[in-house]
Amino acid sequence: MGRTAIIADSHLGGPGGEAGPLIEQLEALPDQGCERLVLLGDIFQAWVGFPHFETPEIAAVVPVLRRLRRGGMPVHYIEGNRDFFLDAGPYADAFDSVVRELAFEVDGVRYLAVHGDGLNDADRQYLFWRWLSKSAPAGFGFRHLPRRLARRLVATTEQRLSKTNFKHKIEIPEAVIRAWGDRRLAEGYDVLLLGHFHEERHWHQPGGEIRLLEAWYTGRRVEWLGAP
Repeated sequence: MGRTAIIADSHLGGPGGEAGPLIEQLEALPDQGCERLVLLGDIFQAWVGFPHFETPEIAAVVPVLRRLRRGGMPVHYIEGNRDFFLDAGPYADAFDSVVRELAFEVDGVRYLAVHGDGLNDADRQYLFWRWLSKSAPAGFGFRHLPRRLARRLVATTEQRLSKTNFKHKIEIPEAVIRAWGDRRLAEGYDVLLLGHFHEERHWHQPGGEIRLLEAWYTGRRVEWLGAP
């Protein structure tokens, strides 16, 4: 499969604003020759995969994703740190897959796409909160708690996550990323794609390349792989 569009960290409903500009870009993808869409996580400020958490932005974007799929375009979602239980609820049919990482090929180049928030094994506080917020007990609470209490749980979880990993939010952890990249490139990939850090960076490593993608909300840019 060839030409691939990637959108990372649009944070609609937060710093990314309303859904309209992104919807226009999504609807234009078929005419631009897009053969695959990869959403690299944190498309909304927070996305919990149950109806009583739906925001106006989610309600506007999901039907567009479904139409793209019905038109024959594969749509893949890579779970970000602000995404919860998308594969367990009514939004699952908007995607061909909801995964932590996605391997794919474009024009003979082997890519691995990962959101990027869990690269640092030493950041145990953040990894614990990520595990807890996405665990089965949390999913039970999200699904069954009353709407108001469940939304309060989301807000509390988001506040706790925002207070962890702080050092790596004010400074991109290049050494951590490069060490992780060495391990993954050794598995046979040519290019590693990361979101989460919101800034565009490129590093050439032995055996391949690491690319950090700019957050959509800062430049409203769709990343393209493959010749038009």
